Amino acid sequence: MIQTSVDWLFEKLWETPKDKFTWHSILEQAKEMEKEQIMTAFTQGDIFGADFFDGVNITAENYYNETFKSE
Repeated sequence: MIQTSVDWLFEKLWETPKDKFTWHSILEQAKEMEKEQIMTAFTQGDIFGADFFDGVNITAENYYNETFKSE
């Protein structure tokens, strides 16, 4: 079974001494894992015929950035 980014984050923080710099680094790693999981799910949905974009060609990276990036 694939471990979710949230499960991974909890496990890492539980095992790691409470240091803000280290915890921030672990959080950034978890965010990257979450991004990869979302992009993989998008790609698999696209491959298996989920057509949510009415023929618009959008990549998993574009989908993630447009949906989840607040920058």
